[in-house]
Amino acid sequence: MTSLDLISQVKQSIAKLTDPNSIPSDLDLTNCDREPIHIPSAIQSHGVLLTFLETDLTILQVSQNCEIFLGKKPTELLGQPLSLLMDKTQFATIESCVNGDFENVNPLRLSLQVNGKSEGFEGIVHRTDGVIVMELERCLSVAADRQAVSFFDFYKFVKTPIDRIQNTQTLAELAEQTVTVVRTLTGFDRVMLYRFDTDGSGQVIAENKHEAQTSFLGLHYPASDIPKQAKELYRLNLLRIIPDVRYERVQLEPTLNPVTGKPLDLSLSALRSVSPMHTEYLYNMGVRASMSISILRDRQLWGLIACHHSTPRQLSYETRTICEFLGQVISFEIGSKDDAKDVSYKMQLQSAQARFVNTIASCQKLRDSFTQNPRDPIELVGATGVVFCEHGQIDCIGTTPPTTEIPELLAWIDRQIGEDAVYSTSTLINDYPPLMPYKDVASGLLALRISRIQQTYLLWFRPEVIQTVEWGGEPNKSVEVDEHNQLRMAPRKSFELWKQTVQRQSLPWKACEIEAALELRIKIIGIVLQKADELALLNAELERSNVELDAFAYVASHDLKEPLRGIHNYSTFLIEDYGDKLGEDGTHKLATLMQLTQRMEDLIESLLRYSRFGRAELLLQPVALDHIVESVMEVIKISQPSPMQLQIPRPLSRIECDRAQVTELFTNLIGNALKYNDRDQKSIEIGYILPTESDDLVPTSLDRSQTVFFVRDNGIGIRAKHFENIFKIFKRLHPATKYGGGTGAGLTIVKKIVERHGGDIAVVSTFGEGSTFYFTLGTSE
Repeated sequence: MTSLDLISQVKQSIAKLTDPNSIPSDLDLTNCDREPIHIPSAIQSHGVLLTFLETDLTILQVSQNCEIFLGKKPTELLGQPLSLLMDKTQFATIESCVNGDFENVNPLRLSLQVNGKSEGFEGIVHRTDGVIVMELERCLSVAADRQAVSFFDFYKFVKTPIDRIQNTQTLAELAEQTVTVVRTLTGFDRVMLYRFDTDGSGQVIAENKHEAQTSFLGLHYPASDIPKQAKELYRLNLLRIIPDVRYERVQLEPTLNPVTGKPLDLSLSALRSVSPMHTEYLYNMGVRASMSISILRDRQLWGLIACHHSTPRQLSYETRTICEFLGQVISFEIGSKDDAKDVSYKMQLQSAQARFVNTIASCQKLRDSFTQNPRDPIELVGATGVVFCEHGQIDCIGTTPPTTEIPELLAWIDRQIGEDAVYSTSTLINDYPPLMPYKDVASGLLALRISRIQQTYLLWFRPEVIQTVEWGGEPNKSVEVDEHNQLRMAPRKSFELWKQTVQRQSLPWKACEIEAALELRIKIIGIVLQKADELALLNAELERSNVELDAFAYVASHDLKEPLRGIHNYSTFLIEDYGDKLGEDGTHKLATLMQLTQRMEDLIESLLRYSRFGRAELLLQPVALDHIVESVMEVIKISQPSPMQLQIPRPLSRIECDRAQVTELFTNLIGNALKYNDRDQKSIEIGYILPTESDDLVPTSLDRSQTVFFVRDNGIGIRAKHFENIFKIFKRLHPATKYGGGTGAGLTIVKKIVERHGGDIAVVSTFGEGSTFYFTLGTSE
């Protein structure tokens, strides 16, 4: 759209000036939280507003009161160049700053010809919605504003207040100096420092007022007094003044911004018309004029310096600019004082965190760190109890809800926490009613998610603290019927002291406590990653060593077999050829030598098999364990025809495994169950336990998220002191001549096969009664 098109559009809108339907009525007060207060299409009546194009400074919109201030009707200004209102020098000043930084020229000082007379104006310019906005107010006389100053004296004027503010030591001292300095500078009847709480409500923490006025110091005000969108405007616009709350709204002409076709965004406007709800609120409070200075911390609204006056009061732009500057200085000082207030407590939190992190680093598992120093994780955020959750396992320290309540609470927390890592509330009982019976220990919650995949959480709890809160009037807005018999939400009318007993709440979580929780998460993740790196290096080294060991065992075994066979053969030859000459004693010694070589060859063969299982690549495929056990039993019955009873209570599952290796596994376990059994009726039971089934006999060292298989016998059993040794290679618990001999490598091979399939094995045995070998082999189909 060209400038000529815009001018044409503006001129067409002039014809609509007399149409009452073009003027919007006051906004509905029933939805103050959603009221679009940044686009009222109107301003306060103590100034005039114009918008113009950035390219050629053509006027696009004006406020309807332009004739009062500028001596020209809207129809005489719309579509005209801005030079119509000022001389060439002033126009050049405006033109030069359009493409630059407005902060270098704000506030403006202009002398305009109004009805043939020269009048002084001051104002500001800013850019929004594709246009330049100029707001002008008549210059105040010294009599009207005794604080009006020249910017040549700016440094001298603000030096003393800044010195007083910066010389304060505590937040309380700073707050007191702030309200004193601002009231001295502005002359308002009452100046308050109002601090916002985390829930959006606020409290007056300092006050300087006229002696006859009732004090508001210490009183709380509900979050609904200042809606969210109003707080956002306070964050964007650091100073806001209403010289007279009974002003008449002045509409803009045309109502919509010609560039966007939408209401003009007045978020940064000093003249923006105020919400009718807010002016009614001030009127009910007995306030005729007000000004607010925003206090920011970390770019967020921390509080307001609220100024009230019982009669209309206007301040010059210079004085307002000084107030805004002081507000920025105070914002910085409040941030440092607020931090300093909790220094000792933060150091206490950091000390507990450092101790706890050191404990975590020294433990193999994160869960173990909670049992070593149980007070540190509680003190880390100033809680009274903490719950650690991982893989569905729950550990409680201090005063917490019962473990039976935690799983459902975790599911609720997951919905609240979303993609974040932390969630906090001091009203857990209201937010999550199922914990009502436990409000004495769990009215406050700080939840930290360490890992979504591992389902690792830390939950800190705080008890209920019953408090009495003093409000500036009953905090709830009332509902009344208007002249059209419609219900409307009305601003509060009473601001007398109103006390409320607050229950079902804990002390609120401080920002430093939430930060401590987040820092702990970062450090835990760092420790886990460091341990993962160390474990990866160890695994790589172990894998290399195992490969070398397997290769050595394989080569050595082959090389050893040849001389052993030679010794065995020559011993046989000696007995056959020279047996009569050697005599009985010589023959016996050669026979013993032959037995020893056979024993050595058996050991080498076992070593070869063990090495082969370590080196051979797994050939994974779906296998029915019933078929494997059946084939193993057929072979065993041929070699061991002794009476036996095999029990398989239910069909064995199918698993993904290496058929040959798992066949070897069952061959060794079933063979041992028969071999080490001196009963007349030998019994073997083979079965499994699903993850959903409970069995108190299953060793805790096994992963119960997998199917656990077992082979149970009624044999000779194993003493508990030998449980660790039975899986060591060539370790036998009996003489070589007893129970048919053996090399002691069978269970070592079994353990190797289980581990190669990603499982583990353990034994439960009673000496003289029998043994049960439990093992896992991955996930069943």
